[in-house]
Amino acid sequence: MRGVETRIQEIRHRIFREVARMAYHTEWPVDKRIEELPYKIIPGEVGNFRNDVFLERAIVGERLRLAMGLPCRSAAEHAPLSDNIEAADRDETYYTPPLINVIKFACNACAEKKVLVTEGCQGCLAHPCEEVCPKEAIKLDRYNGRSHIDQEKCIKCGRCADVCSYKAIIIQERPCAVACGVDAIHTDANGKADIDYDKCVSCGMCLVNCPFGAIADKSQIFQVIRAIQSGERVYAAVAPAFVGQFGPKVTPGKLRAAMKQLGFADIFEVAIGADLCATQEAEDFVREVPEELPFMGTSCCPAWSVMAKKTFPDHANCISMALTPMTLTARLIKHNHPNGKVVFIGPCAAKKLEAMRKSVRSEVDFVLTFEEMAGIFDAKHVDLTTIEEDPTGVNDASTDGRNFAVSGGVATAVVDVIKSRYPDREVKVAKAEGLRECRQMMKDAVAGKYPGYLLEGMACPGGCVAGAGTMQPIKKSQVVVNLYAKQANHKISNETEHIKELDKLVD
Repeated sequence: MRGVETRIQEIRHRIFREVARMAYHTEWPVDKRIEELPYKIIPGEVGNFRNDVFLERAIVGERLRLAMGLPCRSAAEHAPLSDNIEAADRDETYYTPPLINVIKFACNACAEKKVLVTEGCQGCLAHPCEEVCPKEAIKLDRYNGRSHIDQEKCIKCGRCADVCSYKAIIIQERPCAVACGVDAIHTDANGKADIDYDKCVSCGMCLVNCPFGAIADKSQIFQVIRAIQSGERVYAAVAPAFVGQFGPKVTPGKLRAAMKQLGFADIFEVAIGADLCATQEAEDFVREVPEELPFMGTSCCPAWSVMAKKTFPDHANCISMALTPMTLTARLIKHNHPNGKVVFIGPCAAKKLEAMRKSVRSEVDFVLTFEEMAGIFDAKHVDLTTIEEDPTGVNDASTDGRNFAVSGGVATAVVDVIKSRYPDREVKVAKAEGLRECRQMMKDAVAGKYPGYLLEGMACPGGCVAGAGTMQPIKKSQVVVNLYAKQANHKISNETEHIKELDKLVD
């Protein structure tokens, strides 16, 4: 639903904005303020989004806690919203699992799968739906002339829906579960959605596909602002998918100026890390495939790489060990600014999971999504469309590095480096977008379908531009990122000035 300003997006934006305002107004007691905010966000005596104003405020309260980085509670827990609020009021607070949470009392308890006859049924003479049902679960209702399904007998095979000429039979499935490519969502004892965290890779697709806004992730908005206020030199590392996310008129120069106005020491484009990643993966591929590894999967998407390693542990070594663009950019920043802190700002919920790893914590201090960043801009009344442009823009990255944000871009960048350095080396590529496709690609690779191939996996359909923290229509993002990438001074990743730093950044 990216690009559609639904009520869910509206309430999420309000919460991010209010958490940011709470961080900026240091004169406000945080524990008192968070108790007041549900009444500010949902005023009056009548619900705006649901039919129960008390339920709305309870849901907003849990969303506020998650936006502060605090644990989600059940309706059975008796405690104020400010419970353990002091844990959030520290600028060094990291994300703690679970990152993606189901607010149970916001969940609609959707059926996992249900076949339904709609009003479109014409009660036709042919009645093929009844003929194809293997369990005799569908019959013509002589009273109203429409087909009727006995849900006790129905096995949800969908044959009736396939043969209906009027498309009057539909198959409803729980949206969050359909969006989950690793089948991590099931139903609990109360019929609510439940996440199996042993399977979950925190891609956030359930979050953006739940039409009831019952799934939310944690945020570090409060901690980032407090770190800047404490005098820390905080550097922003912005993913290349940023183009267009803050408005069609927001250029890289305007974004840089706006970030500095907020107090960031400087801003770096993560495309420079993408260039380093592509170069490292290219060298690893040439050295290891097929002599040591039957194939190699790209490393930049943490949700894809974690899924591949979890699901196919015997082939975990086939996923590239190259550092991700986020980590390489953070290392480059800290190499030049040893006492600085780095906040990655991007489209991805799974990057929050990646930053929780002990091996990355020393590099990446905070992770925010574009959506969370928009809340910060709003809290400080920063108008990105009218702000005076910083002429230095963002950074000197390559076309290929910037195109990491779009499906197919990572593989293209790696192949272009190989062709540049090893012109006689042929590279075959397979790519998948969406974890379900990625899982099938990996299954095929393990079965021997892709010998010597480079596999590109993207957890989000469309690439990083479709991440859970984006706000722009996906197709539009793909177009504007491609246009922005073409403005780069270099085409291939290994042509940029930062490549000479790669050996210093990789152990």
